[in-house]
Amino acid sequence: MSRLPLLALAPLALAPLSALAAPPAVVTDIPPVHALVADVMGDLGTPTLLLDRGANAHDYQMRPADARALQDADLVFWMGARMTPWLDRALNGLAADTRAMALLESETTFRRDFGDASAHDHGDHEDHDATGHEAGDHAAGDHDDHAHDGLDPHAWLDPANARAWLAVIAAELSAADPENATRYSANAEAAGARIAALDARLAAGLAPVRDTPFIVFHDAYGYFAGHYGLNVAGSVNLGDATAPGARHLADLRDRLGAQGVRCAFPEAQHDPKQLAIVIEGTDVRLGGTLDPAGSLLDPGPALYDRLLAGMAQTLLDCLAQN
Repeated sequence: MSRLPLLALAPLALAPLSALAAPPAVVTDIPPVHALVADVMGDLGTPTLLLDRGANAHDYQMRPADARALQDADLVFWMGARMTPWLDRALNGLAADTRAMALLESETTFRRDFGDASAHDHGDHEDHDATGHEAGDHAAGDHDDHAHDGLDPHAWLDPANARAWLAVIAAELSAADPENATRYSANAEAAGARIAALDARLAAGLAPVRDTPFIVFHDAYGYFAGHYGLNVAGSVNLGDATAPGARHLADLRDRLGAQGVRCAFPEAQHDPKQLAIVIEGTDVRLGGTLDPAGSLLDPGPALYDRLLAGMAQTLLDCLAQN
């Protein structure tokens, strides 16, 4: 067997070592997930965000560049099929062998069903096992509108979930890139401490309006409202792809006076006219636009904090008025 001279082997050996030290190629689905992953990766790498700015997270058409990124990915972090079904299909077809972590399915995730308005204790996650939250297990009211039922996928709006996911993300990245495990862990701890401090500030700021009823365009705020004890009196749309029925809108309008609703909040990517019609002729004020998926924010590690803080401030700007 012929052998290369020893000196010729040295440069060949060095090149693969530097390549192996490169962080994994990571793909994410929605801006909040991208922000958390970017936080944990820090300056080691930048995850790819599939969802375009301003795009609808539930119904997105992937571009050729997205497909290539998915095929080349070592890791995929996503919310799950209930939130981004288009990625579920793409993973099965384009990246069947790629390690994909659906954060909704993490055992550390607090999960709620649509229509479950009860507050919860973050110290006890054992009662929220995924097996009890299959689609159809828990039906919301107003069935004539094909209301949301089963698992509510907007779980990132609970900062306790975000903090738990940071550790999950760090563990997955460390398994794929053990040489940088210490840095991933440190980044996750720092981000978790920062989000905890933000959470405390938001809780204190929102405390004066905890009992003030308001309505929203879309049933997407249960996690945020449950975490901070806010009073969502109803929503115009109960489903992502269905228009509200006349009975539901009439009931919602009756609720405005009966429950003392103070504000109505439109939502990014949706026409506010329907909400304006519901509150027309009442004392309910039209508040600022909510953006629960951060679709209009600049992507990056700062997005998650800006999303929560912006939502809290938008609510306060209207609800705190006399």
